[in-house]
Amino acid sequence: QVQFVESGGGLVQPGGSLTLSCTTSGFTFEVYAMAWYRQAPGEQRQLVASITNNGFETWYTGPVKGRFTIARDNAKNTMHLQMNNLQPEDTAVYYCHRLDKIGPWGQGTQVTVSS
Repeated sequence: QVQFVESGGGLVQPGGSLTLSCTTSGFTFEVYAMAWYRQAPGEQRQLVASITNNGFETWYTGPVKGRFTIARDNAKNTMHLQMNNLQPEDTAVYYCHRLDKIGPWGQGTQVTVSS
């Protein structure tokens, strides 16, 4: 069964940092491009960053470029999102998933940026 488990969220002050982690199971992780998504209150879920199956190429949405770094460990079937210089507009529930979004969504992890 395809499964995604996110962790590492929390409350942080503006300018702070967090590292999110994603543990996966139920599919051949190294075959698929992966991504982080986020959903703020009242908004649709949006793509934040993605990474190719081999980790050689990454993509970031404009507002997080230069602040977030996506990485994966194919040996451990895990993925991470390093988030630096967090801002209030980064407040959202963050989800990891395959880039093709096939499979159920996890619970997500709440990131709140506030002073």
